Amino acid sequence: MQQEAPGLSRNQKTQGPLAHVYPVILSGGSGSRLWPLSRSHYPKQFYPLAAEQTLLQQSALRLPREQGYASPLVVCSENHRFIVAEQLRQCGVAANRIVLEPVGRNTAPAAAVAALCLRKQDPDAILLVLPADHLLAKVDVFNQAVLKTLTVVDQQRLVAFGIEATEPHTGYGYVKQGPAISADAFAVEAFVEKPSAETAADFLAAGGYHWNSGIFIFSARTYLEELGRYHPDILAACEAAVAGGGDDLGFFRLDHAAFERCPSDSIDYAVMEKTDKAAVLPVTMGWNDIGSWTALWETGEKDAEGNLFEGDVLAIDVRNSHIRAEDALVAAVGLDNVTVIQTKDAVLVLPSDRAQDVKAIVDRLKQQGRDEHKFHVVHYRPWGSYQTLDFGARFQVKRLIVKPGQSLSLQMHHHRSEHWVVVSGTAKITVDDDVVLLSENQSTYIPVGATHRLENPGMLDLEVIEVQSGSYLGEDDIVRFDDIYERGAADPEKP
Repeated sequence: MQQEAPGLSRNQKTQGPLAHVYPVILSGGSGSRLWPLSRSHYPKQFYPLAAEQTLLQQSALRLPREQGYASPLVVCSENHRFIVAEQLRQCGVAANRIVLEPVGRNTAPAAAVAALCLRKQDPDAILLVLPADHLLAKVDVFNQAVLKTLTVVDQQRLVAFGIEATEPHTGYGYVKQGPAISADAFAVEAFVEKPSAETAADFLAAGGYHWNSGIFIFSARTYLEELGRYHPDILAACEAAVAGGGDDLGFFRLDHAAFERCPSDSIDYAVMEKTDKAAVLPVTMGWNDIGSWTALWETGEKDAEGNLFEGDVLAIDVRNSHIRAEDALVAAVGLDNVTVIQTKDAVLVLPSDRAQDVKAIVDRLKQQGRDEHKFHVVHYRPWGSYQTLDFGARFQVKRLIVKPGQSLSLQMHHHRSEHWVVVSGTAKITVDDDVVLLSENQSTYIPVGATHRLENPGMLDLEVIEVQSGSYLGEDDIVRFDDIYERGAADPEKP
């Protein structure tokens, strides 16, 4: 018997032209060009950069069930699984499934595992593949464009959404349209790499060239057939990863070894540039891939001097600049066309026309073995977050935020003791065989080697100041005995 999509009745599945269209949100990117805000363990799609909702939430909300779409499927890193689930819960979106990648392998394998999962549920599944970190200002135009693609998808075409070029941009790939195959879509004559400024100007003058948005729509059947034709090694690895995977706490976890063996490639390179079934649908929908600080500046509301200021900024004689202050005053004098981004542990300063070079900073941090490309000062965990406030040779002070109904693992430390002071909320604390409830201004002590757990039984956030003392204070001095998130016995890197 065919498996029903979670939360989707058989009657709902047979209604409307979009009933078989499954939004597939790819949330595996690290957003390195938006460093220092975007880090690999908390990348840009989880931030509200241009609206109240995060980029991930905006991606999910622009494809509502009320318009007839099936429930979305999200593909993300297993390190981000609880962040994705919580952000979808906050915006009221019930995912069809959240598929966890043990390692990043680019968009072609991500789309393949999504197609394999959805085809089991619905043999007629159509994948609307879109990155989690793009902006669309004209959502109604996008939804109308999706409807226009369906007759083309029925012709076993793989459709790319092409953005009508408004300037000779050198930061995007281009799609050259060929003969018309419908009233709105064209066969693809060529995919073109990011061009030089002169070539991009020629494209704009010639017409028929569109920016490649990275958004695609195709049937699961057609995509898997074409992937198998041009990259059977990717398809075989993805089939093994799905077959060897399984459900885990509401997520679908791919088989690690099988997916790790999968070659890394994009949908563009692996399939779209090779197939004779590629089509492009030009559309003007206010698209921006937020691929750099300049791109974010372009979308923001600027003052009369062309400045975008965010946070506590004091500026004198500043023009055409983007200054973002996360938690401190940033003062600037006499700047023009400059980007300044301040976070708790890093400050980025560069000419705005060098925004694409931020990745070089991230690469240098990796080469030097530093952690600023991976983590923020605030570390996010499924139960909440922690921030190191101070540290020395034999002590460390942290601020813990535990969300309502959540708890840390039952654990012990070989080398450190801990003092917990409740700042706000109610704490349920286990120390060996004792269980106590503590409220504001109350504290407790956890000796070295004691088995302990911190829980929030209340309805509001629990805030705790933790003072650690001992000969070794590393995060790997954690032995877990029980964990509601099923992390490993000694796995501090897993959020």
